[in-house]
Amino acid sequence: MRRRTALLGGSVLTLLGLLTLSALSDATQWRGMRIAQGALVPDPPPRAGEEPATGLQKPFPKEIVQPPDNPTTPEKVELGRLLFFDPILSDDNTLSCAHCHHPDLGFSDGLPRSRGKGAAGAGTQRKGGIELARSAPTLWNAVFNHRQFWDGRARDLEEQARMVITTPEEVNADPEALVRELKAIPEYRRLFDRAFGGKNGESITFTNIVRAIAAFERTLVSYNSRFDRYAAGDGSALTPQEKRGLKLFLSPKTRCNECHGIPTFANRDFKVIGVPPVPGAPEDKPKPEAEKGRGGGPNGAFKIATLRNIALTAPYMRNGAFATLEEVLDFYAGGGGRGRGLDVPLQDDKIRKFQLTQQEKEDLIAFLLALTDESAKPPIPKRVPSGLPVVPRLVPNLPTKLNIDSPELKRIQAMHRERQTTARQVALASHTTQPQRPTRTEQKPTQKIVEVRPGQSIQEAVDRAGRNGVVRIYPGVYHENVLVIHHGVRIEGVIQNGKRPVLDGKNELPDGISALGNDFTVQGLEIRNYQGNGVVVHGARNVVFRDLVVDNTGLYGVYPVECDGVLVEHCTVSRVRDAGIYVGQSRNIIVRRNKAFQNVTGIEIENCVNALVEDNEVYENTGGILVFLLPFNPSKVQEQAIVRRNKVYNNNTPNFGDPGAIVSNVLKGTGIMLLAADRTEVYENEVVGNDTFGILVVSLLNLFPRDTKLDVDPFPDHNKIYNNTVRDNGKNPDTRLARFGVPAVDLLWDLSGQGNGWDQPGVKSFPPQLPPIKRETPAGNQGGVEN
Repeated sequence: MRRRTALLGGSVLTLLGLLTLSALSDATQWRGMRIAQGALVPDPPPRAGEEPATGLQKPFPKEIVQPPDNPTTPEKVELGRLLFFDPILSDDNTLSCAHCHHPDLGFSDGLPRSRGKGAAGAGTQRKGGIELARSAPTLWNAVFNHRQFWDGRARDLEEQARMVITTPEEVNADPEALVRELKAIPEYRRLFDRAFGGKNGESITFTNIVRAIAAFERTLVSYNSRFDRYAAGDGSALTPQEKRGLKLFLSPKTRCNECHGIPTFANRDFKVIGVPPVPGAPEDKPKPEAEKGRGGGPNGAFKIATLRNIALTAPYMRNGAFATLEEVLDFYAGGGGRGRGLDVPLQDDKIRKFQLTQQEKEDLIAFLLALTDESAKPPIPKRVPSGLPVVPRLVPNLPTKLNIDSPELKRIQAMHRERQTTARQVALASHTTQPQRPTRTEQKPTQKIVEVRPGQSIQEAVDRAGRNGVVRIYPGVYHENVLVIHHGVRIEGVIQNGKRPVLDGKNELPDGISALGNDFTVQGLEIRNYQGNGVVVHGARNVVFRDLVVDNTGLYGVYPVECDGVLVEHCTVSRVRDAGIYVGQSRNIIVRRNKAFQNVTGIEIENCVNALVEDNEVYENTGGILVFLLPFNPSKVQEQAIVRRNKVYNNNTPNFGDPGAIVSNVLKGTGIMLLAADRTEVYENEVVGNDTFGILVVSLLNLFPRDTKLDVDPFPDHNKIYNNTVRDNGKNPDTRLARFGVPAVDLLWDLSGQGNGWDQPGVKSFPPQLPPIKRETPAGNQGGVEN
């Protein structure tokens, strides 16, 4: 039986409703949104026609899940806001959306796991009732989510609202009863008429209820943090500690950015990381509506949640397993669930063990706190049309126990101190500060040359050079981790008397150089002894790596990822435990005239389009040249690669890759390997003395269980292997070969895929007869970057 509510008089209520709508519009101006064709849509920088100020300022997703029959209008948003805070939604009139998605708590509830029907209180004060198996995910930037809920079972915010409102363990509303109750309230009748048309509340339907709530939730956008101001060119927006944390965040040592990508600090994919179960918590059973591969199946994949406003949403993970950010970092640094001894057969390849010093941990947390932005936080209404009580102001949990110099942390700490006095002081301490638009530094096409000599800082020189700047580094040894965010930067090592400048991480620092700006060139350096990577470039256009000597730099030597236009030439890379030269999720690539030796993989092209790999010398690695398509990555294809005129020999080094990494599956003695790649041409290579295989063409099904739902085509198609010198391979195969039931040979194909062809007469192969090449128009791929 739904409890009847007390209503105010109609005329007074109408006036209050109009004042509420007017006040909201004046107070917020729909901050973070703009009107486009009559609808409110997010308006993050860089805006249409604007060039990004730095390489950190990435465009937000353009494809936002917004049904065409529910454009977001100010009238719907205001109605949705009142419904969001109104307990009238629940069957007993005690539970609103805001009880579990409280604006002061980052639109979560501050509990390890949410409490549904029968509970009392809001947010961290909510007790009793049904304890659910999962926490309440933040609603900040939910507009950019590919799907909703931890397991992705809702396709959009409308469906998400409908499911929550009607789930018996949660809001437990009867749609018909809810409609009747809303129609009995004059103010709601007028608000629905204004938002959806009609007269006297005839537009009050359950469909329009969830449409209004979804419209409101689409305005909860966050992109004006101090990080965003730094990305917009304000170099003073982050502290030195936060900048160090940003470098760690971008580093392949931690690999944070590979899943929590800029600018959303989230990802549309769903990953398996092995979060441990919490003793005594309800069993987390797969939801029937969730698709297999998004957490509904046995693989346990869940959404990659945004890190924006993570300072406000402790505890962390879908089951509240970790109380603080340092606990989260310890989990990842320990290797995820596998690192804790859990059986996680499909744990994501990027979750590997790494080491963080106490200083690095504090730096990384300081950066995460700088992602806080509540400038678009809507006010909690003083009253709702039903007359029922709304949620009070609340104080978020402390995100860390560490003593970090962060204004966001200080604000939360002050709120906790104030909470011990009066409710009024709490409200004042937690009040949102006046927001500001991200500032932009005026960019002019200048070229400033800054020279660096021993004893001086490369980082300081890079910052001074700015956009289109040139940094010339003279011979000497530099112990630095350099971050390049501006476009057009060129870093040149000056070679004198055969000596070049050396960046030496002393096995203490994460990366030699991390760059994000377009038109970036680095050349003439020696880079050695880093934990994560020699040079990494994220999401840039037209990047050049030339004449680098890279040794013992952790996971990768040269590492462009999600780039368009890549040239790697005349580089020497050795002793890294993944790929010496790795190009991933990129297009228009040339890798030529390099040497790669004593790595797990010499050269790897992964999930790319249009790559040319030519005239390289690749030897004494575990595997020589790999062309891979792997699942669960932003790019879903690997196609149009040419591998030609390379010397690939004696790649017989035992595999020393990180346990659990995909590359740890590469067999010792592999020359050239095509894994699920399409339209690759391999010709005129010299492939000699590799102890297991010369050239291998196989499907992903050799790496993943047969029942795994993959998000890519697992089979290699339309590849051509011809005119290669292939001999003396397969003479001392990796002992793991026996489990595949195939012999060690010069050429191997696992019989998968379509249109593959070979023209290698007289070469030992399995199967003994390989299909010939069907003559077609040659691939027009000749690479992408000019000298």
